[in-house]
Amino acid sequence: MKTNQPKSETVHRLFFALWPTGTARKALKNLQKAMAFDGRPVPAENFHITLVFLGSVDAVQQGCIEKVAAGITAPAFDLCLDRIGSFPRARIIWSGISRTPPALLSLVEKLNRGFATCGFAPAAHPFTPHLTLVRKAGKPAGSSPHTPVQWPVEDFCLVESLTLPTGVRYRVLHCWPLEGV
Repeated sequence: MKTNQPKSETVHRLFFALWPTGTARKALKNLQKAMAFDGRPVPAENFHITLVFLGSVDAVQQGCIEKVAAGITAPAFDLCLDRIGSFPRARIIWSGISRTPPALLSLVEKLNRGFATCGFAPAAHPFTPHLTLVRKAGKPAGSSPHTPVQWPVEDFCLVESLTLPTGVRYRVLHCWPLEGV
């Protein structure tokens, strides 16, 4: 997402994401190990599905997006990560879903619409829900059969991306519950 607002000096690299439950995270880690993909495995603590990437956000903008997020009403839903795929140009192998729940699409639409009031423009590319398993993949993923990972989605989170000498680390700043939880 791009912003039209001027930035103050302190900015954070932020995005909204679905953060897996402990059970789903463990199942995804087991899937990652079992598939033995060529490349750099994403640490399990970094597993997520990006809903909206905002990029560099200053304190004023962050206050605005947090207010928008707090006002979102959306139902909880279940995800079934039943596909393995890749983005060959980006050299990424991912786990994804065959059928995107309407509640997930609605949540992303509500976030994008709300963030427009904070000066952010929606991403130019369509929303493709996926969870990155491997970066710098040596070859694209095949269509290997695997046990689907069930994930009850009960909230959505604001996450900061931190670039450290040891690699990228994600820090959950705040999560908002979905309805029916």
